[in-house]
Amino acid sequence: MTSLPRPATELSADDARRISLRAQGFLGAPDRKSGVRGVLRHLGAVQLDTISVLARSHELIPYARLGAVGRDTVEAAYWTQTHAFEYWSHAACILPVEEWPHFAFRRRAYRSRPHWHHDLPDGAYDQVIKQLRAEGPLTATELGGAKNKGEWWDWSESKIAVERALMYGEVVCTERRSWKRVYDLAERAIPDTLLHDDLSDAECLRRLVRLAGEALGVGTRADIADYHRLKGEQFDAVVADSGLVPVTVQGWSKPAWADPKALESAPRGRHRTTLLSPFDSLIWERARTERIFGFTHRLEAYVPKPKRIHGYFAMPLLAGGRLLGRVDPAREGSTLVAKQVSLDTPKAVEPMAQALVEAASWVGCESVRVERVDRPELTAPLIAAVRQRI
Repeated sequence: MTSLPRPATELSADDARRISLRAQGFLGAPDRKSGVRGVLRHLGAVQLDTISVLARSHELIPYARLGAVGRDTVEAAYWTQTHAFEYWSHAACILPVEEWPHFAFRRRAYRSRPHWHHDLPDGAYDQVIKQLRAEGPLTATELGGAKNKGEWWDWSESKIAVERALMYGEVVCTERRSWKRVYDLAERAIPDTLLHDDLSDAECLRRLVRLAGEALGVGTRADIADYHRLKGEQFDAVVADSGLVPVTVQGWSKPAWADPKALESAPRGRHRTTLLSPFDSLIWERARTERIFGFTHRLEAYVPKPKRIHGYFAMPLLAGGRLLGRVDPAREGSTLVAKQVSLDTPKAVEPMAQALVEAASWVGCESVRVERVDRPELTAPLIAAVRQRI
């Protein structure tokens, strides 16, 4: 019997970059047959966020990988036929429903904190469960109101109760309606075969570490643990049994682990040219993004306007497997406005024009207006390149 060659354990920095791009769905032919649901299963988590400029982040994630998939199609893929649920992973994320059992460790941890965030009067929790059982899926407003009359964080009793039930796993967020969570009982929303907390913490963590390693392709302890917001010691406890293999990456100062399947063949194929949500899992961990791409990115939405460098919702430009710049976009009627464009090199002009025009078409804009470019000498070439594509 011929033994298979051992997978490479020493990777160049370029190898690691390409492996990461392929693992995240940006190198090679897009899996259009599996579509949005395939993207979700492949990534294991799609982060949600309140900010909507071109579109919300959970819409931008499949767009960046598949191209101009319809926005209604994206929502339907997530929220119909019990394919997904919302829970706390890297942050608030859409997760494949088959991963419900593997978050049992987190549900148990939340249940061990009886005074999570807010005091709750006796009977309020049971009342929310009773109302959902009687009336079916409801928003917090329909349950009795999301807020009291105080500051924005002053949740109502029903909102506190239903969010606590969500954390505990008795209630599930089954969709977002006008950005409001729609809650239902887990016993109705989760398939019977998945509705259990039978797995031990170690089994859950082992699975999530393996999933994160597969989604990243290659990563350090911090990279892989951060994917589902695990603690370093949780990673340490299970990585040896996770199926990931130790590797070294030239230029990386810390040990790394890789998905063995990612090492079986050299990553080749067509590179995506696209704008990325700042909450895309390719770049959501800043230290990793700097290490792999030599690109420093920070979401400036919460930075005071006078202190912003690249803009409110600057979206990095991915082209040729590199991050070549960013744009802070806006929409004015049927015009996509590039309020501020930052280009790292003149070679970024053409791909930025392509990405702007494609994004404009996707969100239903008929024109693109470039307002400011950080390198003034590239303003005219960028405008000309955009006009050629409109």
